[in-house]
Amino acid sequence: MNEHNEPARLEEVLQQLKLLIRRHAPSGGTYQTAIPSLSLMHATQLAEPIESVYKPSICVVVQGAKTAALADEIYTYDPSTYLVISVELPIISRILKASQEAPHLSLRLSFDSDVILDIVKKTSDPAAVPSKASRGIAVSRTAPALLEAIVRLLKLLDEPGDISILAPLVIREILYRVLQGEQGAQIHQFAIIGSQAHNIAQAIQQINRQFDRPLAIDQLAKSVNMSTSAFHKHFKRVTEMSPLQYQKTVRLQEARRLMLTETVQASDAAFRVGYESPSQFSREYARVYGRPPMLDIQTILSSNASSDITS
Repeated sequence: MNEHNEPARLEEVLQQLKLLIRRHAPSGGTYQTAIPSLSLMHATQLAEPIESVYKPSICVVVQGAKTAALADEIYTYDPSTYLVISVELPIISRILKASQEAPHLSLRLSFDSDVILDIVKKTSDPAAVPSKASRGIAVSRTAPALLEAIVRLLKLLDEPGDISILAPLVIREILYRVLQGEQGAQIHQFAIIGSQAHNIAQAIQQINRQFDRPLAIDQLAKSVNMSTSAFHKHFKRVTEMSPLQYQKTVRLQEARRLMLTETVQASDAAFRVGYESPSQFSREYARVYGRPPMLDIQTILSSNASSDITS
């Protein structure tokens, strides 16, 4: 198609996505859809940042803007760009624009690295894979063909009987479009068994499964066939953190979630995520979040209550 028509084509498909998201996410909140790997978000006002460990995902903003923070790095994306997360990472996401008149509308589609590898095997001219592991998160320019495939996926929500057969096929097309984009090689590297990026991804999965246990770096490096020094270097290249910093981030995020959603006391949350000393937990928590644990939780709950009253 003529490149001069691309802006109009992009705007047309964004309008389709807005209608589809508002149909299946009609009011404020995050909606898990009948497609297990697809969630939708609708927000009419700004809120506290959301923390979670993201699985490999494609994140698309259809209206508004959003940031994803990884350690000290901040990635901003809007309808002209999309976010790709190639490996499990502890992300802090924040909505930048949202109102009743123009709500924030976005979606997140998680994916399996095995599907990436299978697509690459069938591609005649795959992108050159970096020799060194690179960052597991990136922002790319949005292409109409990618969004058109996402429209087809969302339309399946209107035909639930077709989802089990057709959704995997459309998701493969979406991933193919992503692999053809700017970050194709970076995404591919995490799917190649034995690559530095894949080894780090395997180590990250181990940390996430056992974040409440002491972290033995030498053993973890050995389990993915890397020397300790190489493991440290490539781990930080992928995550912007050392392994210990990564584990601490996951621990603190989980402790905050426990206190917010399960009304767990700070000392109990500390022990449940692996801290032996509640005082150490409080110090590290305050260093990251700017307030002691219970004061932070009270502040967030008060803020959410005020938002509910004014919404």
